Amino acid sequence: MSEINERILAELRRLTDAVERLAGPAPAVNDWTAADCFVWSPVSSRLQPVVRPNRVALQLIRGVDRVRDILHENTERFAEGYAANNVLLWGARGMGKSSLVKAVHAAVRSETGVALKLVEVHREDIASLPALLDLLKATEYRVILFCDDLSFDHDDTAYKSLKAALDGGIEGRPDNVLFYATSNRRHLLPRHMMENEQSTAINPSEAVEEKVSLSDRFGLWLGFHKCSQDDYLTMIDGYADHFHLPLERPQLHAEALEWATTRGGRSGRVAWQYIQDLAGRLRISMDRG
Repeated sequence: MSEINERILAELRRLTDAVERLAGPAPAVNDWTAADCFVWSPVSSRLQPVVRPNRVALQLIRGVDRVRDILHENTERFAEGYAANNVLLWGARGMGKSSLVKAVHAAVRSETGVALKLVEVHREDIASLPALLDLLKATEYRVILFCDDLSFDHDDTAYKSLKAALDGGIEGRPDNVLFYATSNRRHLLPRHMMENEQSTAINPSEAVEEKVSLSDRFGLWLGFHKCSQDDYLTMIDGYADHFHLPLERPQLHAEALEWATTRGGRSGRVAWQYIQDLAGRLRISMDRG
């Protein structure tokens, strides 16, 4: 009799396991109080907390004053519950596009006292945006969705999910969600891709408009251009003062310019890399805040 009972129990366990597999994993429980910044993981439908975000203070970002002020104003309005635009930060590499987004988020949180959240979506996870928006619209928090280095290649149809998430669809974008993206391309698509669409389409102009309209979903386009030598040295001076690096200005500038020459150009990223090297050589600790 006990042998029969054991067989029945084994069969019940097998059936229970099969039902659980069909039902799928239990929905992830996201703790919004765990952090200010999160990374979206579509596989587990979970927002992974980032306790120590990789960012610099807003006052350290130099040479982009105009776009900094525009992004700050837009973010502040959104945090306070007023109308604001999706933002595309585009242009030269290394000029602080992603750093500015993270710095402005921290500054607005501090200045307004609003628990504004920043959720990063990786480029390869764009197609999962509808599921993420369903999750976000249920929260009481205001959320900035952030995608760094956004662009689309040939035969990539994920941009259609982004278009729908930004403005399209019956529901549209939830009122508590705003989308910020950085890209080296103003129209997010390579020129050859747009030209191919134009040459093979029945109506070439409509094909190009279909692609360009993705960028049009961003109400603000903030351009970042290669910095001048003066702007570059201003960045260097700002970092040196902030981290109390005891190097005379003539030597500091000479070293910084030589560093830029070896890197093939001047940018905010190059300035930051030089400052890291200098602080390391001087054995001075850096706290990026």
